[in-house]
Amino acid sequence: MRLVVQGRAIQMAHLQHIHSLVGSSAQFIQIAEHAYYLPTNLTDVEAVKTFCAEQQIDCALVPDNQRLSHFGLCVMDMDSTLINIECIDEIADMMNLKPQISAITEAAMRGELDFAQSLRKRVALLKGLPESALQKVIDERLQANPGAHEWIAACKANNIKTMVVSGGFSMFANHVKIMLGLDCAVANTFEIIDGKLTGNILGDIVDADRKAQELVKLRDKLGLKADQVIAIGDGANDLKMMSAAAVGVAYHAKPVVQAQATYTLNHSGLDGVIHLFTT
Repeated sequence: MRLVVQGRAIQMAHLQHIHSLVGSSAQFIQIAEHAYYLPTNLTDVEAVKTFCAEQQIDCALVPDNQRLSHFGLCVMDMDSTLINIECIDEIADMMNLKPQISAITEAAMRGELDFAQSLRKRVALLKGLPESALQKVIDERLQANPGAHEWIAACKANNIKTMVVSGGFSMFANHVKIMLGLDCAVANTFEIIDGKLTGNILGDIVDADRKAQELVKLRDKLGLKADQVIAIGDGANDLKMMSAAAVGVAYHAKPVVQAQATYTLNHSGLDGVIHLFTT
């Protein structure tokens, strides 16, 4: 096992205290500017986790066989995971509806509302919005989250296929696919007639079940085993996808997701995923 600790808050005093909690004869090895790992045989590091949470440091106990070279597929959520916004909330802002729609989004991400029903409710409020507003969100507001480019580059370097599976919309997912150089993108599609949103969604909604199904479908197509798959998400509708993977990473996620994830990143960028699986 290796104990991985990372985050911009890390100082030498933190490493020394963690080392004393572990009681290891080994020493911390630096992975990156704000990331270190410590070889250990311990399986119970609750005291370390408590300390790190207090100090705003991410920590994880990672089996030695989980290295980048072992994995073959990473499936990721888009909104608030790969990118910095919830696209539908920003679209709503164009209609001065952001508070109403954001409240529904938050409740759905916490798992308090059925995702498909909540999405249809939100999209219905967008009826009449010009299609040009979607491009405006891309041009003015959509950015990759910190470390996203580095994480995808690491995937490419290790022959890990990448897919974004989003409960959001294809116009944004396809843009993110191109922007980051992903292999696949799956998302919902707005119905647009005469250049305006009708308030409807075309086809079946990409919900929690569909996300998991898309992961399994691509995994099997690639001839991979279940333990060769990583899933990264932040909301309740990512949980089934994450449970279908050997490793589920909760990225700045809702509490319900953090509670069920293999690893959590609250204080690092997406490049923190690299550090989990690098020695």
